[in-house]
Amino acid sequence: MRWEDMTSIDFQKAVIKCKRVCLLPVACLEKHGDHLPLGTDMLWGKAVAEAAADKESAIVFPSYYFGQINCARHVPGTISVRHQLLVELLENVCDEIARNGLKKIILLNTHGGNEMFLQYFAQILLEKERDYVVYVIRIGDKSSDADARWKEMVETKIDGHAGEMETSQMIAACPELVKIKDLSSRETGLPADRIKHLPSCFTGIWWYASYPHHYAGEGKYGSKKKGEYLLEYESGKVAEIIKAVKADAVTPKLTREFYRRSLRPSNYTS
Repeated sequence: MRWEDMTSIDFQKAVIKCKRVCLLPVACLEKHGDHLPLGTDMLWGKAVAEAAADKESAIVFPSYYFGQINCARHVPGTISVRHQLLVELLENVCDEIARNGLKKIILLNTHGGNEMFLQYFAQILLEKERDYVVYVIRIGDKSSDADARWKEMVETKIDGHAGEMETSQMIAACPELVKIKDLSSRETGLPADRIKHLPSCFTGIWWYASYPHHYAGEGKYGSKKKGEYLLEYESGKVAEIIKAVKADAVTPKLTREFYRRSLRPSNYTS
């Protein structure tokens, strides 16, 4: 069900087979410690999406690595796209996916920095009427942290970026790209807490203030067993969501209703 692997004829058949659902993993290119590939989020998203599509059919869009990653511009290998282009590009891609017959698009977020961006993007789409619906999901550290078995496997307390979890994921998905021997003692995965003097508020520099090395955790605790468990667990969760989205008639109906009300809000009667 990989979009790029199908012929045009195969694609048309797949659109019907998967009930017009497309799974689009959204990642970024950024440093993951000294031991993991720059494309960690993208590679993991691809692995989870394909495994999920094996469980519950959906067309998987090719690797998409244009995400919000301004906070990592200080480390080599980062590709940071201007915010206007970031939105326009994803909007254009979704429009094209829908034009090809896939009217339910699931954005699978595999990068923490995309979380607020993708939720905002879904709301931006309401600015004008469209013939498709976008769903945003994040299957990763949040859902896994709530899983009892994963809690038993975890050996570290701090694990925010390129640590135990992501190292395990890469060992399972792309072991040839993991370089544990390159883990450096000069790069600590502990928070620096350089703005802890501020009260509860948000500043764009918060991540750099806490993790200037763009590494949070201890990658040496990663393992194949943990990674394989995470792949099965996360792909299973995504498959459940794909199934629910296929059966969802309420969201498209409400979206159409919203567009009608937006045209003449004062004249609408329920």
